[in-house]
This record gives sequence, structure tokens and C-alpha cells, in this order.
Amino acid sequence: MIKIAPSVLSADFINLKEQLDLLIKAKADWIHFDVMDGHFVPNLTFGPKILSDIKNACPLVMDVHIMVDNPDSVYAWFEQADIITFHYEAFTDDDDRLKMIKKIKNKKIKAGISIKPDTDISVLRSLLRDLDLVLIMSVEPGFGGQSFMPEALNKIKRLVDLREKMKLDFLIEVDGGINQKTALLVKEAKADVLVAGSYIFNGDILTNIANLR
Repeated sequence: MIKIAPSVLSADFINLKEQLDLLIKAKADWIHFDVMDGHFVPNLTFGPKILSDIKNACPLVMDVHIMVDNPDSVYAWFEQADIITFHYEAFTDDDDRLKMIKKIKNKKIKAGISIKPDTDISVLRSLLRDLDLVLIMSVEPGFGGQSFMPEALNKIKRLVDLREKMKLDFLIEVDGGINQKTALLVKEAKADVLVAGSYIFNGDILTNIANLR
């Protein structure tokens, strides 16, 4: 069954504890936590204190997505994460990307890599054996509420094919523009994890998560 990862980027932080309780009640699987530095993407978001507070209030898997210029420095701030995903585009060569993956795993944290919409799946081939997760961005990273880019579906399908041919078991996560309609398309393409922010938190959380499933 598809995993649902609500993105707290779209939460109401005045009523965050209440909303986290609703996510638990709705049987969400993960919490998606976007870290942005205002340089790699044009937005500034959360630090480790907020992650710690959320983790203390919520038993769900903490899925941390670091959209920063210097992931090799920032990742260690988020040791309470269960998964840390960094961007392919934050490094210029695969040796540094592999070092980053190993650093994350040495912390006993699962390692993922994300690609922006303009980055082709083929660049990941040499890294896939070392990854626990690949995150496909179906919008430009930086802000919630954007429309789903349908070209992401072909990326998912190609990645599924690569996973089968290489006999690997990494998870495929999709983030951006996910709603009831686009979730169906992503599930049909055989992704494993749906990240949704605006759709889940703008309205009835229980109903919206049930609709995604």
C-alpha cells in the first residue's frame, strides 16, 4: 500500500499539535520535513529544534528533505530523522554524493537523494545501489501549493524499471502538487510514497488522507 507523508510545510503552526494528532488518527505513515536555506531554493524554513519538538509529539517516521547548498554540513543537525534526503544538484560529482550517502548511513539514518524537475533519472544510475529512497520532485522545490508536473510520471516509470532490472529495493517518493487526482496517477506509475502538504492541511485532514489512499 502507498505510504502517505504529510508535509508540515503547509501545516498551521498555531494548531500544530492538534494537526499532528489528526495525522496519527488518520494513519499517515511519515511526516515530511522540508529544510530550506534561502539559497539552494528561494525559501527559508525549519531547523533541528522544530524537528525535535515534532518528533517528541508524534511517533511517525521523520522524513527530512534538506534543500540546501551544503548538505554535508547540515545533515548532522537532524540526527533525530529516520530518513534524510539531499539533492543531487547540491554536489558536482558522484564521489561527493556517495560520501554524503555514507555519512548519513553512518548515523544509522536511511539515505535518500532527490532530483529537481529538470534533472534526468539517468544521472542516478550509479548511485541507486547505495540508496534507500529516491525523491522525484514534481514541482520546482521551494514552495507549497504548486501544480503537479505530469512529466514526473515518466520519471517514476523509468525508475521503477531500473529498480526491477537492477534488483534493488529503494523506495520511490514523489513530492509536489499531490491531490486526489494526481495521487491516482502517481500510484498507477508505481511510486511508493506520496508527499502532500496543501491538499492534506487545507481542509479536513482525516478526509483528505483517506482520499489519497
